[in-house]
Amino acid sequence: MKLFGLTGGIGMGKSAAAQILTQLGVSVVDTDVLARTVVSAGQPALGEIQRAFGDTVISSDGSLRRDVLARIVFSDPTAREKLEAILHPRIRELWKRQIETWRSQGIQTACVVIPLLFETNAGSEFDATVCVACSAATQRKRLAERGWGVEQTSQRIAAQFPIDKKIAKANYVVWNEGSLEILQAQLDVILNHR
Repeated sequence: MKLFGLTGGIGMGKSAAAQILTQLGVSVVDTDVLARTVVSAGQPALGEIQRAFGDTVISSDGSLRRDVLARIVFSDPTAREKLEAILHPRIRELWKRQIETWRSQGIQTACVVIPLLFETNAGSEFDATVCVACSAATQRKRLAERGWGVEQTSQRIAAQFPIDKKIAKANYVVWNEGSLEILQAQLDVILNHR
């Protein structure tokens, strides 16, 4: 099995790339989806988060108030480290389990989308790493289109490695300034590279 790790800056097109890879027949798991599973109601991680950050991060129905937690952790690096210590080992266990399932199923090509791939030292788990990148201006424009303010955008960007550092560590770089067709063409080249 050829196993890719896909990363990139926030708002740079990881989700679009993952969707295209899925359409091309690649088995894909996104750790952002796994993170939501890990913090769903009744999960041990949710209880740990509540104990670490207080009752204000839990809504009346028992679910995580992601907006409240985000305000806490993206304004305080120590709080973010505390949250990552709760979540990252659980998320890694899930995606590694998914890889084993793919291997047992004889899947030929697979990809794990990990926004913090290099930050969590996961690069060595993959045959190749792919970084989806774009200019800072395009990134900020896309995040503004999501309704994010300047401060929220700056905090999220600061919580990750600078994109030039991710690019330097990746085996492949996909530059995502153009159309989805251009993005797909670049991914095709990577998938067919031997």
